[in-house]
Amino acid sequence: MEDCRTDDVMTLERLVEENSRRNLEERLAEEYDPLHGIGCAYAAERVRVASRFTDGVEYVPPEMLEDADWRRVDSRQDWMRLRIRYDFEYWAAVCARIKHKNRAEIVPFVLNRGQRRVVEALEADRRAGRPMRMIVLKARQWGCTTVVEMYMAWVQCCLARNWHSLLCSQVQSVSSAIRNMLAMLLEHYPLDLWDGSEQGRPSLTAFQGQQAIREIKGRDCHLTLATSESVNSVRGSDYAMAHLTEVAFWKDTPSAKPEDFIRTICGAVARVPMTMVVMESTANGVGNFFHREWCRSERGDSDKRAVFVPWYEIEIYREEVADPMALWQAMDAYERGLWNDFGLSLERIQWYRMKRAEMADHTAFMAEYPTTPGEAFACTAAAVFSPEGVERLRPGCAELRYETGDVASVTGAVTGIRSLDALGFRKDSTGMMKLWKRPRAGGSYVVAVDVGGRTLKADWSVVAVFDTAGCDGRPEVVAQWRGHVDHDLLAWKGAQIARWYNTALLVFESNSMEHDYATGLTSDQGAYMLHELGEVYPNLYYRQSMGEDCGRKPGFHTNRATKQMIITELIAAVRDGTYIERDAMALDELSTYELRPNGSYAASDGHHDDILMTRAIGLHVARLPGVSLSVASDSDLASFIAPWQHDRPV
Repeated sequence: MEDCRTDDVMTLERLVEENSRRNLEERLAEEYDPLHGIGCAYAAERVRVASRFTDGVEYVPPEMLEDADWRRVDSRQDWMRLRIRYDFEYWAAVCARIKHKNRAEIVPFVLNRGQRRVVEALEADRRAGRPMRMIVLKARQWGCTTVVEMYMAWVQCCLARNWHSLLCSQVQSVSSAIRNMLAMLLEHYPLDLWDGSEQGRPSLTAFQGQQAIREIKGRDCHLTLATSESVNSVRGSDYAMAHLTEVAFWKDTPSAKPEDFIRTICGAVARVPMTMVVMESTANGVGNFFHREWCRSERGDSDKRAVFVPWYEIEIYREEVADPMALWQAMDAYERGLWNDFGLSLERIQWYRMKRAEMADHTAFMAEYPTTPGEAFACTAAAVFSPEGVERLRPGCAELRYETGDVASVTGAVTGIRSLDALGFRKDSTGMMKLWKRPRAGGSYVVAVDVGGRTLKADWSVVAVFDTAGCDGRPEVVAQWRGHVDHDLLAWKGAQIARWYNTALLVFESNSMEHDYATGLTSDQGAYMLHELGEVYPNLYYRQSMGEDCGRKPGFHTNRATKQMIITELIAAVRDGTYIERDAMALDELSTYELRPNGSYAASDGHHDDILMTRAIGLHVARLPGVSLSVASDSDLASFIAPWQHDRPV
C-alpha cells in the first residue's frame, strides 16, 4: 500500500483501506482464548495437544508434558489439575472469579491485553528460575493491581505452600478492597480443583486473630495487609512475595520515607526462584521515589523489569467513527502523530479525541492516559519546560557513568589562597561531587554557583561545571557539586572546582550573598566573601551595577527582569536541545518548575530549583559576548598563587 503519512493526497478510499488494515492487526493482536492456550504467554513455545480429555486442540506449556503426572492423567479432572499448575492464564479463566467492571455479575477472570503483558514478563522470570522483580507504570482502568494479586494467589494456591505475601498500598481502603477480591476468589473456587490440606471450601481467614494477616486455609500461606505509613508493622516478617501499589502516592511521614519502607520490604524477600516484588503505580509527577525507580529500570540499572502499558493497548478504548474523512480533516498535530508515528486506527483516535474533550488541559489528560512513559510523568499546564524537550535531554543522562568524590588541595587547606594550589579529584563514595568528564587541555569552562542554606532542611547549594564546547560543540554539563555547607566554605569550594577546570569563569548567583533574609548573612558579610575571593581568584564574573550603587560587582544578581531573561533562554535551550545535560535530577527540576498565577517562576511545592538555576545562569553567561571564560595560562596566576606549583589538566 502507498504511504498513508502524506496528508495532502489522502482520499477516502485510501483512508478506509488503511484503517481496515490497522483494525485487522489489532484484532489479531487481541485474539485470545486462555482455555485453548491461544494468544497466551510464551505462545511460540507452547505444545499442540489433542486428546480425549481436551475440548478440541489445546496449546499447553511444555513443562506440563514433562511432569511425571502427565503419564498418569486418566480423566478430565486430572488434566485440568495438571494444567493449572503450569498455566496461570488457564487457571485464571477456570478457577478465578471476579466482579465484572460494569455489571453486577461474577465472571471468570480473562486477562486483557495489558494484563497479559504483565504476566508475560513475570512468567519469563519464573520459568527461567529467576526472582520475579517488576515495576509497572500504569494508565487508568486496565486492572494491573488485579492481575498482580491474582498471579500471587495462583502461586499460593497451586505452586507453593507456606509461601507468604505482602500487599502494601497508600491507604487502608485499597488494601481492604483487594482483600475482598481474594476472598471472592476463594469463595467461588471449584472444589474439585482445590488442592488444600483441609476439607471444605477454601477461605481467607484471620491468622491467629490478627486482622492485618490473613491465611489461605489449607495452603498455610499468609497475606499481610499494610499501608505505606505503617512501616514498623512489616519488619522482621517472612515474605516471599510483595505487591506495592500506587507507590507514587506514598507520602513521607515523620518517621520514614517511601524508599525506607520499600528497602525494608525488599530486604525481607530473598533473591531465590519464585520470589516476587512488584511495584506499580500511575504517575504522580517527577522527582519522587517511583519516578526515580522507573528511570533506573528503563536504563537497566535496577533489578526490576520496566513494564508500561499505553492507553491504546486497552481494548475498551475505541469508539465508532461515523465519518472517517471528517475526522481525518479535523485531526490536530498530536492526533496526526497517533496515526503516523504510532499506527493507531481511527477508532482509537476518535476515543482519544472524545475523552480528551472531558478535560480542559491536554497535559493533565496525558498523565491519566499516556501514550508514552514521558507523558505519564508530565506535569500540570503550569509547567514552564515542555515535557517533550525534557525527555529529549534524558538520553544524555544515561550515556555516561560518573565518578563520585570531591576536588581538594594536597595542602589540606579548604579556604584561602593555599586551597587553590595542587588540586586534584579524590574519589569517595560519600562525596558531594559528580564527575562526568575531567578537565581537558585547552578546554573552556564556566562554573555556576547557586547559593543555598546551611541546614539539611534548607535549599541546596549547587556548583555546576559547563564545558562551553562539549563533545559536539554544544555546552555540556561535566561536573556538579551539591550539598549544605557554610557560605564561606562554599565560596572557596566553587573556586577550587573552577581552578581545577582550567581556571574557569566563576559566576555566583549573588542574591543569597547580598540578602540576609535568605542566609542569615548581612549584606556586608556576603559582599566581603566575594571580594576576598576576587582578590585571589582572577577569573570571577562581575556585573555592571546601575543607579546609585553603580560599579562592577561580583556575581549574577537575579531579579524579576534578569530571572525572566535567563529562564526564557533556558526554555529555548531545553526545547531546542542546545545543551547536553548529564544529571537526571536536573530533569526532575525542569519538569516540576511552574509559572505561578502572579507571573513568577518557582519550583512546585515539595520540589527544588537549585540545579535548574545553575543551568540558567551558566548557559546565559557562557553565551555573553566578550566574556573571558578561562585564564589562558598559569603564568596569569603568578601574582596570585606564586610560588606554589600548579597542576595542569590532562
